[in-house]
Amino acid sequence: MQTGIARNAALVVVDVQKGFDEEAFWGPRNNLAADENIAVLIAAWQETDRPVVFVRHDSLKLESPLRPGYEGNDFKEYVQARRGLGSGPELLVTKTVNSAFYGTPDLDAWFKEAGITQFVVAGIQTNMCAETTARMGGNLGYQVLFPLDATHTFDLTGPFGWRQSADELATASATSLHGGGFAKVVTTADLLTAVQE
Repeated sequence: MQTGIARNAALVVVDVQKGFDEEAFWGPRNNLAADENIAVLIAAWQETDRPVVFVRHDSLKLESPLRPGYEGNDFKEYVQARRGLGSGPELLVTKTVNSAFYGTPDLDAWFKEAGITQFVVAGIQTNMCAETTARMGGNLGYQVLFPLDATHTFDLTGPFGWRQSADELATASATSLHGGGFAKVVTTADLLTAVQE
């Protein structure tokens, strides 16, 4: 698949936090390769001096493993270790809702000031904060790339007793994003090839 990457395309790393490793809270996850793929994308972006945005979810729910003041709020070690290593622009966004565009500082304003029109969304969860950020980016007029294999999610129960596996939810997210024109769904390999061109 041909995937063009702008010289200033941003990588938005969504909510890669220790709290998501607490399986007792979240339930079964999919895509065990997601963390490795996220890590290689961060490295590739930093090595090519492209902008990287690290997004952290500061949950307002007292029972959430992502609540501030709890270890689960911290970035996973491989993400924390990469912060500040690139010579390209870097931003930390904190949020309490799904979209990184409703965080602090204002991501849309930062993108516009830097002339960024294209970004990649990687992180957790596929069908929650990653998808919401991608959808909103598409609505705001950005070209959004969504490497599905650099995201993961968890099984979920919805209305009427419906239950979907993490893989089913990820497939539905990818179909809605790509088929609905919000984002182009790609692979980590597609992006790694594109950033070297």
